[in-house]
Amino acid sequence: MIDILVIGSGPAGMSAALYGKRAGLSVTILEKNFYGIGQIAESSEVDNYIGMPKMNGYEMGQKFREHVDSLGVEFADGEAVAFEKLAEGWQVALKDGEPLLAKSVIYAAGAKHRHLGAENEEAFIGRGVSYCATCDGAFYRGKQVAVIGGGDTALNDAVYLSDICEKVYLIHRRAEFRGAVATVNKLQELDNVELVTNAEIVKVLGEEMVTGVQLKDGKVLDVSGVFVAVGMEPMTECLQGVVDLDKQGYVIADETGVTTAEGFFVAGDVRTKMLRQVVTAVSDGANAATVAAEYCRV
Repeated sequence: MIDILVIGSGPAGMSAALYGKRAGLSVTILEKNFYGIGQIAESSEVDNYIGMPKMNGYEMGQKFREHVDSLGVEFADGEAVAFEKLAEGWQVALKDGEPLLAKSVIYAAGAKHRHLGAENEEAFIGRGVSYCATCDGAFYRGKQVAVIGGGDTALNDAVYLSDICEKVYLIHRRAEFRGAVATVNKLQELDNVELVTNAEIVKVLGEEMVTGVQLKDGKVLDVSGVFVAVGMEPMTECLQGVVDLDKQGYVIADETGVTTAEGFFVAGDVRTKMLRQVVTAVSDGANAATVAAEYCRV
């Protein structure tokens, strides 16, 4: 039986595994994506993690994994789909393969990109619709693109794309942006960026590939790429009935990671908190593993 089963290999999961292993416990990380390191891999640059300025997100994730590997943490491939509390611990059912048994679970599966719900959006994913500007932006060099959203991610995506695209439309459904004022000011100074406020995309246009977007007022913008940055959704579908969730689907837990289920802890973007950044994910993992270690020793 595993002492601590960590679900997810992003910064929160890696940190939890490190602290669990250093506490002298057996730790296994379960990850559904082969050699996954979490969504940090999508960041072209992380400049707010103390001591590691201006680091590529993928490189940072690799460093986290190398550190955990050096401690002898076990990795298992698979997707957790159901959890059952037994007298001796937690039985975790996998989408494919035999279930795993652990004294405690630290759930750190992260979050996924929220979709717009616009007509044809799903049909054009990978054919002009993207949820990661830093991953796919290079494919649209010299072309016209649209970024949808009003938070920091959308603003930063627009800045990034302005360096490689001919024209960037930043479309937001409200009059004011939620992201950093300094970034908004920078975008307003760029000749190839147009801010389109009080507007919503209702349809993605095209045949084989995206050729444009239609706004709610009927206006059509000719673009080759649509980058959606309207927030995240926690990966907690499989936790319905296992632990208490809030209205948005996040696990109700404080910085200790303690949930409403005995021996089941949570860390990272899946829990209720104000700031979801690498630094808070790493902190969550350390806290959850410390509490889980105490639980395992009782």
